[in-house]
Amino acid sequence: MLLRARTSSSWTEAVLGDFEAFLLDHAACERKASATALTFVAHYPDRTELVRQCIDVAREELEHFQRVWEFLTERGLVLGPDTRNPYIERLGRLFRQGSEPYFLDRLLVASLVEARGCERFGLVAAALPPGPLADFYRELARTEVRHHELFLELARQYFSQAEVDARLEELLEAEARVVAELPVRAAMY
Repeated sequence: MLLRARTSSSWTEAVLGDFEAFLLDHAACERKASATALTFVAHYPDRTELVRQCIDVAREELEHFQRVWEFLTERGLVLGPDTRNPYIERLGRLFRQGSEPYFLDRLLVASLVEARGCERFGLVAAALPPGPLADFYRELARTEVRHHELFLELARQYFSQAEVDARLEELLEAEARVVAELPVRAAMY
């Protein structure tokens, strides 16, 4: 995995200490991930391969949302109001101005978010007792790898290798700083 900073064990402890809060946040993240994929479709309708791939991502993320919602309802929980995610907000501040730089940054940040999700879903799966919930998080980790690779591949399709690699290095370093600076909480990011 290309992330520059690993998630600390205190994050896993926080998640296990308040798993219901984590599930509620996770549901919100899956819903927003589906919406983000559809935003790519709406903003870049002339990029056929991106549209095709992002429709599939949106569908998968919506299925994940439904499955998390089912785990919530089994616990008697109800979805909460929409809130801002500090991790996503901080990464969004890194987007450059200009149509093409902004597009590249969006693709690369989407790839980084999916990579971080893969890492964290794997941590959750390993920490949970064997069963359907651990299996679900293990499956999500595999899906996030595919999504991470897809957004990186799309960036390389629309931009030169050198441009992608240079900007990716900058964003990897920035993402590591964001992870280090944010407080640990029972939330996905």
